[in-house]
Amino acid sequence: MDVITAIEGRQSIRDFDASRAVSDDLIKSMLGTAARAPSGSNIQPWHVYVVRDELQRKITDACVERFLSGDEGEAEYHYYPRSWRQPYIGRRRETGFGLYGLLGIDKSDKAAVQGYRIRNYQFFGAPVGFFFTIDRDMEPGSWLDYGMFLQSLMLTARARGLETCAQAAFCPYHDSITPLINAPEQEMLVCGMSMGYPVAGSLINTYRTSRLTADAFTHFPS
Repeated sequence: MDVITAIEGRQSIRDFDASRAVSDDLIKSMLGTAARAPSGSNIQPWHVYVVRDELQRKITDACVERFLSGDEGEAEYHYYPRSWRQPYIGRRRETGFGLYGLLGIDKSDKAAVQGYRIRNYQFFGAPVGFFFTIDRDMEPGSWLDYGMFLQSLMLTARARGLETCAQAAFCPYHDSITPLINAPEQEMLVCGMSMGYPVAGSLINTYRTSRLTADAFTHFPS
């Protein structure tokens, strides 16, 4: 798959075929390719934890239990703005209403919304999950580097016939997850990721978010 096709076709997949395994050798190969992502002074600030089988189920159980109890948790960093404003809140609403609308879920239907949100913690059925951490003393530049690493992994997965869904939904439950994956205290959870082969014909996998044209965000100062 060429780079442009990989980028333009990438989307968050939310329904994976649990019966199709992803081998350790393939995972290591993809991570090795992703590690060619650029990082300032080549410090390569990423740590990766691969989970499957029983450990994956333990993480799912811990997160679902907290979620169903009403415990929303608290992430260690602010992924989104503290105060929403336009145009960002409008883009967020478009995405949320579009996804729930496709599934026929009314956002006022708390049970249906809750049922869908639980799928995050079930890795959307993916046979393998990833958790990415960064040392707490790293600065914003290393977080920028991390984004390039994550994008490289997602594109590499597409080149190998797999798909992904990067998930900040796990971050509020970092204090349940990091002990299970044996991450040291000096590491902070950046996000999780589900990876596998998508379920063919799945309705939710047809959902595509819109994008601005380059003219909408590009400036040529004179």
